[in-house]
Amino acid sequence: MADTQHTGDVHAPPSEYYSGPLALRSAGINRSRSRNYQRTYPQFHAQQDDTQSKVRRRGSIDDKSRHPRRFLIDIATIERAILEQEDTNGDYQITIEDSGPKVLKVPTAASNGNRTMEIRGTYMLSNLLQEMALAKDCGLRQVVIDEDRLSENPVNRLSRMIRTTFWNGLVRCMDEAGIQKICADPKNTKPGAQPIIYVPYGDPHALEYYTGVARDLSSLNIKVVRLPQDITPQYVKSINDQFGILTLAADVTHDAGGRLVYKPLPFVVPGGRFNEQYGWDSYFEALGLLADGRVQLAKNMVDNFVYEIKHYGKILNANRSYYLTRSQPPFLTDMALKVYDATGDTEWLQGALSAAITEYLSVWTCEPRLDPTTGLSCYHPTGIGMPPETESTHFDHIVGPYAERLGIEVSEYKRLYAADAIHEPELDAYFVHDRAVRESGHDTTYRLERRCASLATVDLNCLLYRYEADLASAIDEHFGGQMTTDIGVTTADEWRKRAEERRVAMDKYLWNEAKGLYFDYDVELKEQSAYESVTALWALWAGCASHDQATRLVDAACRRFEAAGGLVSGTEESRGRITLLRPNRQWDYPYGWAPHQMLAWCGLYAYGYASVARRLAYRWLYTITRAFVDFNGVVPEKFDVVGMTHRFQVEYGNVGVDFKMVPREGFGWMNASYQVGLTYLTSHMRRALGALTEPEVFFARAGWSTDASASHTPASTPKPVPVFAMADARRLRGNSALHCALEAVLTTTDNPAYFDLPLTAVDDDPRSPASPGDTDSTADNSDTGETGNKELL
Repeated sequence: MADTQHTGDVHAPPSEYYSGPLALRSAGINRSRSRNYQRTYPQFHAQQDDTQSKVRRRGSIDDKSRHPRRFLIDIATIERAILEQEDTNGDYQITIEDSGPKVLKVPTAASNGNRTMEIRGTYMLSNLLQEMALAKDCGLRQVVIDEDRLSENPVNRLSRMIRTTFWNGLVRCMDEAGIQKICADPKNTKPGAQPIIYVPYGDPHALEYYTGVARDLSSLNIKVVRLPQDITPQYVKSINDQFGILTLAADVTHDAGGRLVYKPLPFVVPGGRFNEQYGWDSYFEALGLLADGRVQLAKNMVDNFVYEIKHYGKILNANRSYYLTRSQPPFLTDMALKVYDATGDTEWLQGALSAAITEYLSVWTCEPRLDPTTGLSCYHPTGIGMPPETESTHFDHIVGPYAERLGIEVSEYKRLYAADAIHEPELDAYFVHDRAVRESGHDTTYRLERRCASLATVDLNCLLYRYEADLASAIDEHFGGQMTTDIGVTTADEWRKRAEERRVAMDKYLWNEAKGLYFDYDVELKEQSAYESVTALWALWAGCASHDQATRLVDAACRRFEAAGGLVSGTEESRGRITLLRPNRQWDYPYGWAPHQMLAWCGLYAYGYASVARRLAYRWLYTITRAFVDFNGVVPEKFDVVGMTHRFQVEYGNVGVDFKMVPREGFGWMNASYQVGLTYLTSHMRRALGALTEPEVFFARAGWSTDASASHTPASTPKPVPVFAMADARRLRGNSALHCALEAVLTTTDNPAYFDLPLTAVDDDPRSPASPGDTDSTADNSDTGETGNKELL
């Protein structure tokens, strides 16, 4: 039977591809469940015509037959066959670690299942397994799948899955339909724990709504608790054994009859065991959402932060009861401004910036987080005792010596310590620092261990500088130099002054002239930390480094932190020797994380180091793409960027790797880093990435610069222009430190003053080498790998 011509999109989202007429595209397909479609090659070989039987070389430019190949899949039959034959380690994934033959004969749709064709290789077989799982999600037992869907360029496939599947898998909503899913807390290991919803004292609408939800969903046994007006550390400690979810923002109206209409806002979670909205994760997730056009979700997450500041006093680590006393790295101003760029809602922006100012003054620049001597801030949450959300044995090695000293079991010591029956100042201090590490988002690392609350860290003070600079430029640009907030009128000049004062303090206490790096400063010991951290590059993202500092910083950072698969968190020397008694920490060498990559790319590009930014982005995206191809579509939480692998043993494991047959979420900020990172790549780089060309091979063949030299004048934005780059450049122009840095660059290149130049997108500077493929007028950033530079591929 001849296959009917398919006119649909073979790369459509699963909900479209596996629905309606797209599900089975051959009119005469026999859909009987009892039919055995499997055939051996000799049985149908003689029936093939000459065109079908010719052996063709496979590649990105293969000739296509008149009718693209499609496979007729009885899902139960083929799923069983592929798992029995190929999944040799029994993890319901097809990876390079499986030892099967990596070839499977599958019935063709054109023959109505009477002929078979071979599907070969880990990538296509794992894609087949994934597609069958997605088809089952759509209620199908039999389906036709295009070969082009299984052999899709991996860059395009991963980006598409993030855009159409992963983000949707990470969406949560605290409405009646979604409350059961969001109440589930993998960190709550208490048997038979009752779901608890905590409602702020000042939100009567939320109390009314969730009381009704608990009544209507009585089978769930939900308990609704109204928080006290003053949420003290002592109160939070008193509910340590009563884990619960905290309410977030909602659209609140009333119908014609005066009845409450309460619609909680959907938001995105990181994934895995992190089933709530997190602080700094949300910023990076929002960048990815905005890059993919999911503006409303990003806006909702800002609205949730504004709600948290109003009702809980801060942007929380996440919206669980045990996080009420601690925050996370603050990104609200830039997050709100990027949403504003997509919406143009000035009134909304004013509310978001007003909330950011409230948090800045009441959380980050007052005790206990502000150090009055240096004028810099530290991570220093107010929680008491042992963090309750950790595994039950997590602190046994810390508590053990104290229990032994008293001659009691560790479990008994922990019970007495939690009940304040034992007082141990050393342990109290340890847990202050431990909670501070968690507030920093870098939990855990030897950089911060046992000292975090005493460190004025580079990362936090860069973020607060960016708050100050963002507020100054936004108040100037959108509110005429002054803005009314919840606590009064504020001016751009006030925030410009704060930014300058912080920059001076950072130069004095954090900048190390001899090493050309920023270092954390210990406010107790009154000395710089010796730990070399990649967070030094956050100064470029914030815009607080001068031209000379940037030049030295980029050179020092590339030499210390650039690894095969991206930027590593810190140096091996700083981490120190690893032993059984001193295990590795996940935010140390050799691990790399999406936030560090994304902030570095942005800062490097802003300061004129586009070629370095693109090089680092290629390394990181190659690491992600390689794992995606070799390991059944995995997108994990983090990578070993030295070994370029996600397969390692480290504390807390690696979220995002434990799934059956198909990944449905990826991991929040990893998804975002891929979507944002692709916008940094030239079309030549994207083609090489799709061909899985190793970074060193690509750089050598393309003649790509591998040093730390600047590649363009900061007044220009060389093509391809990364997402957000134009808006970032416009805002950073008002930043005094970056202004001076740019003036210095432009003076040395005989260009007019920076403020006199328009921001324009220009072709790559010769010092940021473009490949021959980039001059092809047919090449662009949506290239599928079927055109362009064939020598590289």
